[in-house]
Amino acid sequence: MGFVLIVLIFLAGMFDLYMAGSFLFTPLDAGAGLGVTAIGLMGGMQGAAAGISTIRADFTAFFGIAALCMMWGAWRRNGDLLLVPGLLFGASFLGRAVNVAVIGPYPAWWFPMLIEAFHFALLVAAWRILPHHRLQELAD
Repeated sequence: MGFVLIVLIFLAGMFDLYMAGSFLFTPLDAGAGLGVTAIGLMGGMQGAAAGISTIRADFTAFFGIAALCMMWGAWRRNGDLLLVPGLLFGASFLGRAVNVAVIGPYPAWWFPMLIEAFHFALLVAAWRILPHHRLQELAD
């Protein structure tokens, strides 16, 4: 069971690393795939530069840090490293759930939530199985 979780985490981490690279090198295309566009107040590419920069920086950081923690945690069999990406994907899932409740569903709204729920469940299960510190010990 532990080996299967490690393999799944490593594969999911590779997918997330690919996502990070997509946002770093092709932020407009990657953003459009998630329904995010860069619109500037001044118009044109110059006006959208701040939006492109935000897409490039924030999404790359989200997926990149999650991927590195997942892959490093899986490689080292260290459950503590899985807490960070688990919290990231759990918070993302919660944010999407609030959005669906407040604004309502949109076409294929469930798909990103499925990916985030998969990540969260996988990472929490692996955290419980792999060696880790108690949460209280991490806070001290």
